[in-house]
Amino acid sequence: MPSSALPAQPFTERLHAFVTDPRALTDLQDYFGTGRPSGTPAYTGRRFEHLAGGGDRPDIADRITAEDLVAVQTLSVTVPAPVALDILEGPLGSRLSALLQAVPRGIDMADAAATVLSGGSPADQAWQLLHDQHGVGPVIAGKLLARKRPQLLPVYDKVVRCALGRPRPSFWLTLHAALRADDRALHRRLLALREAAGVARTVSALRVCDVVVWMGHRAQRHACPR
Repeated sequence: MPSSALPAQPFTERLHAFVTDPRALTDLQDYFGTGRPSGTPAYTGRRFEHLAGGGDRPDIADRITAEDLVAVQTLSVTVPAPVALDILEGPLGSRLSALLQAVPRGIDMADAAATVLSGGSPADQAWQLLHDQHGVGPVIAGKLLARKRPQLLPVYDKVVRCALGRPRPSFWLTLHAALRADDRALHRRLLALREAAGVARTVSALRVCDVVVWMGHRAQRHACPR
């Protein structure tokens, strides 16, 4: 994952500010539609985890499917057609599948070893392989992998980057450390927010974190660079 010179402590402070903001609860309810009257449109991203039964179903967890490609569109990105075809029918899909088989499934980032997320790990190699495809880059790569391992790998787009920066040694490892600090206090706070907002338990703590930061930063009307 890409990094920059931002120190970890300001990152953690900024993240805690979003998660403990009183608006975090209503933002979650608005995003997932749990606080809206029946029939009121909610954000399309609420379907990211659950479309076609989810990207981490045992029968498809280790391969990227057409449904996964549609799911990332709910988060406002599109995999370029040549790359999508290579994933579905070509050698790129086979290479990604081999890497995904080595990435743990059904484990929260807060409970995973740092080595699972470190540079050179199968997860990092899969991210790099996707990132290097023409027209993909870091955001699409991250969203595809978050679809396949929603508990372990986070969504990281330009709004989250604008809000939290690009910490060293990587966003994954810095977030991992923040979630594990103080006996996993931040992780437990995210789970409590999910329950209070009436969001399904199949939505991961990472996704709750992403939505809270994304909604909170947008509400502050920041003009995030592309």
